[in-house]
Amino acid sequence: MRPYTYAAPGTVREALALAGDGSAYLAGGTTLVDLVKLEVMTPEHVLDITRLPLRGVAVRDGALRIGALERMADVAEHPLVAGPYPVLAEALLRSASPQIRNMATIGGNLLQRTRCGYFRDTASACNKRVPGSGCPALTGENRMHAILGTSDACAATHPSDLAVALVALDASVHLASRDGERSVKLADFYLLPGGTPEKENALRPGELITSVSVPALAWAERSTYVKVRDRSSYEFALTSAAVALDLRDGVVRAARVAAGGVGTRPWRLPAVEAALTGAPAREDAFEAAAAKAADGARPLAHNAFKPELLRRTVVRALLELAGRS
Repeated sequence: MRPYTYAAPGTVREALALAGDGSAYLAGGTTLVDLVKLEVMTPEHVLDITRLPLRGVAVRDGALRIGALERMADVAEHPLVAGPYPVLAEALLRSASPQIRNMATIGGNLLQRTRCGYFRDTASACNKRVPGSGCPALTGENRMHAILGTSDACAATHPSDLAVALVALDASVHLASRDGERSVKLADFYLLPGGTPEKENALRPGELITSVSVPALAWAERSTYVKVRDRSSYEFALTSAAVALDLRDGVVRAARVAAGGVGTRPWRLPAVEAALTGAPAREDAFEAAAAKAADGARPLAHNAFKPELLRRTVVRALLELAGRS
């Protein structure tokens, strides 16, 4: 591990003033500490932001607002989340282990780096870690890798369960920098790899996530997060589906659907949503809609099972919601 300087600013303004080239923000540390030890990330300056006033879960102007430093475990259990937005609570509870959920923050979860083994192995080439060095995953071990949004430079899967649920609900991230504040739709915040996989998101140098907001959605109470993985605890998704349904008189009036474990970023499925709208809440209609879930997929040698598994995951989530009273 390489040496770095350390500071613990007490205000957002102070943190932004200290941030610059070669700096990294430290919150829960469940990603950064690992990557620094591996020398995958080598910050020169670490800014401990745990003292900043970026906490709280509240409804403001009709939207759910979650502070960036709220712990994952606390948010999952919060009454403003667990009841009105079960898809968020379930995505959080299916993430990592209880110990990590007690440490990890909302902002940190959204900024966690891929679990691609080549990215984390500094002896391997990786365009995301060392631009231009190559992507061994395209021809090597790629069972866990993406099938949507990939490029000839990268096929790394986005790891966050929470981000999938938030994208399904049209959430936004609120950002602060020395130049002021701005908000970005989470669906636009994450970037496709293209030829520059090292650019993972729309964060500007020194910019800080301050909170996340979720627009009001009356029928979000009928929502769920289904995650398919190799084991039931502390494992990343092979496929996942975040689904919310407006279901009345046995007919789907509207739907929100996003997928995880399959994309280089959280993957919204508008074609599935459109096919569901106006359809009867029956298994055959769900299967017809889910048939569009993997449109445009580019499977690799070891993950050709993912398109069908994704379709089945979406159907499972829809059937679960349709069966709720």
